[in-house]
Amino acid sequence: MSDEQTPRRPAGTTALVIMVPEADPVVGRARQRYDTAAAEGVPAHVSVLYPFLPVERIDTGVLAALRELFAGHEPFEVRFPRFDRFPELLWLVPEPDGPVRALTAAVAARWPEAPPYGGAFADPAPHLTVAQWQSEEVYAAVQKECADALVLLGTRVAEVQLVAFDGVRWGQHAVFPLGGGDV
Repeated sequence: MSDEQTPRRPAGTTALVIMVPEADPVVGRARQRYDTAAAEGVPAHVSVLYPFLPVERIDTGVLAALRELFAGHEPFEVRFPRFDRFPELLWLVPEPDGPVRALTAAVAARWPEAPPYGGAFADPAPHLTVAQWQSEEVYAAVQKECADALVLLGTRVAEVQLVAFDGVRWGQHAVFPLGGGDV
């Protein structure tokens, strides 16, 4: 990836994500090579909302509101049966995507100043990024290498994590159980 293509985000950027550790054995090697978020310390994940509020705005009130918001959503199962592409991105499709969309809509409604992807997309598709800013040949090779393992790829989503970028790496800031359960 060239420097012109590498997204530059400031220290203090945050995101709300669903971690999908089950995806690492399937697409982890490709992510390490072709996904900048992996190189910055983020495991396989589906974004609920990126970017969220700047880290300096995350106080006990915001944390309490997030805890309450996510407690109102029940845990759910999701599978990743296939790849899809945007022009600059190869990604895994979460099915069903309705529960992820519901989480995104709830957070965006509560914090309208933090629309998904800065408001760049009218209807952002939930996705698990595998590779970005690569050639069609790289995307095809990754799909071929990983396709057979997708039949088994799924997870139970029981929490959402708030992660923060320190300028070099992403790290966990807080964890919010769905359905009000313990994490």
